Amino acid sequence: GHVPCGLICHPDKEHVLYPLGCTVVIQDLDSKKQAFLHGHTNNVSCIVVSRNGVYVASGQVTFIGFKADIILWDFQKKELLARLSLHKGKVEGLAFSPNSLYLVSLGGQDDGSVVVWHVGKREAVCGSPASARSAGSATVVVCSSCRDEMFVTAGNGTIRVWELDLANRKIRPTECQTGQLRRVITCVKMADDDNYFYVGTSSGDVLKVNTNNSLMTDYGPQKEKFSSGVTALLLLKTGDLVVGTGGGIVALCKGSNYKVMKKIQVQGAVTSLTSRGQGHQFFVGTNECQIYRINYTPFKEELIAACHKEAVHDIIFPLGTSDLFATCSKNDIRVWHTPENRELLRIVIPNVTCHAIEFMRDGKSIISAWNDGKIRAFMPETGRLMYVINHAHSLGVTAIAATSDCKRIISGGGEGQVRVWEIGERTHKLGEVLKEHVSAVSCIKIKKNDGECVTASLDGTCIIWDIVRFVRKQMILANTLFKCVCYHPEEYQIITSGTDRRIGYWEVFDGSAIREVEGSVSGSINGMDITSDGAYFVTGGDDHLVKLWDYNEGAVTHVGVGHSGNITRLKICPGNKYIVSVSADGAILLWKYPDLP
Repeated sequence: GHVPCGLICHPDKEHVLYPLGCTVVIQDLDSKKQAFLHGHTNNVSCIVVSRNGVYVASGQVTFIGFKADIILWDFQKKELLARLSLHKGKVEGLAFSPNSLYLVSLGGQDDGSVVVWHVGKREAVCGSPASARSAGSATVVVCSSCRDEMFVTAGNGTIRVWELDLANRKIRPTECQTGQLRRVITCVKMADDDNYFYVGTSSGDVLKVNTNNSLMTDYGPQKEKFSSGVTALLLLKTGDLVVGTGGGIVALCKGSNYKVMKKIQVQGAVTSLTSRGQGHQFFVGTNECQIYRINYTPFKEELIAACHKEAVHDIIFPLGTSDLFATCSKNDIRVWHTPENRELLRIVIPNVTCHAIEFMRDGKSIISAWNDGKIRAFMPETGRLMYVINHAHSLGVTAIAATSDCKRIISGGGEGQVRVWEIGERTHKLGEVLKEHVSAVSCIKIKKNDGECVTASLDGTCIIWDIVRFVRKQMILANTLFKCVCYHPEEYQIITSGTDRRIGYWEVFDGSAIREVEGSVSGSINGMDITSDGAYFVTGGDDHLVKLWDYNEGAVTHVGVGHSGNITRLKICPGNKYIVSVSADGAILLWKYPDLP
């Protein structure tokens, strides 16, 4: 949702494309089926589709001083055609010429150059600095609607019309005059006949520029400017404009005097506007990761996709069903319907972060751990708040679990205490405090008979507690920050992992180490889950890979590549149909559980 013009409706009117981390997602609008373009090594910063729909090009961000690749894809076959690398640091913008002859690319602030690529030969034709030394950097590039040899770049205080001279391999700019106006350009739309183009500015107005003489002909609205700036533009066949703003307003404006005829409000700043076909229907993408469909005549918004906009911290399935799962993030908890991949419920608590969630066994409530030190319980159907335990922990609640009789909750805090809460019909009171850990508790698992639990902590210890007599049974020490722990279903062994990247098997009875396997080559392991029969388990972490392990062999059987952020948690669903993993970039990925012997 944060990529400008990242949501694109394909010319076949049946697919939309958008970037998600390092991948480009192609989604069928009717069947909701998704295909993925893998190939970038870092986050995708811009994406464009050629007018005939044959090619897709996407650019990425990279570390300072390194080359940032542009990848040319075949849309039909969904495969990589070529890697074009010249720009350093970041590819800011891309545009295909009208007959897909050339691809124009714009480098980021550290690169500052504009390059024309020959699509057929897959090579650069020529390049040039994108803006004059006296002007700011260019951030937007658009090609002409009729001629392959012309394109426009714009940015901070600069608008330029370029001509490509293929014989001499040169591109020549013409600076556009805007009179007294000084503007930061955020988006550009070219008219179908090439005579003029519109630019949207961060000051909240739209300028109309004549292409032939590079002069600004008019601008508007003069009085009532759009608040938070114009962030996206769409030009309709009628000559009218659809304007998207940083304040989340989508407005239909008269082409002649920029008067607002209709407007609607969406959630988050508008980052993309893309029309389906002739513009009878168009899509809006916002930076709160929501996609809306708007029909032109009624001009009413309909939410078709939504996701978390911050890191997702936990994922949980209710007992015995794989059709629902819940995830939590900053500000909210969301419940999802697996078969249709859609959001069923959103529980919003503004400005606080939810670290962990759990479905009560009886399915009557969702309990959640928040960084303001409160434990909150909600109704799973309506999201109504049932009860709050205030001041549950002093440094935020970091882990939570519930016993199978639903009468007790065990919570862990940022200060390292483990607390047992007695939950009655209408009352909730503190039962016991277990003080051993000296740093945040990261994970809590309870035995099926509710008599024992294991807590993992960032202080390098895992403690097995007797929660009938409230005493410590065993303590496991390792030179690591423990992030996750799981009981084997037969409950005589536990497996742990954390920042030392090793997966440890331990005896529950005396806390002795059974074995240790190398879990990952790079980065901490943040989440693990074990199947109900204990034959396999999955892990995920900072190496962005989902790994399925054979429990007895201690060997990886399958690897899933797809995340572009650190995996924070993952779960195998009841019945072993899917694996769901969530990551720090806000993505939720559903994996098909492999067919195993």
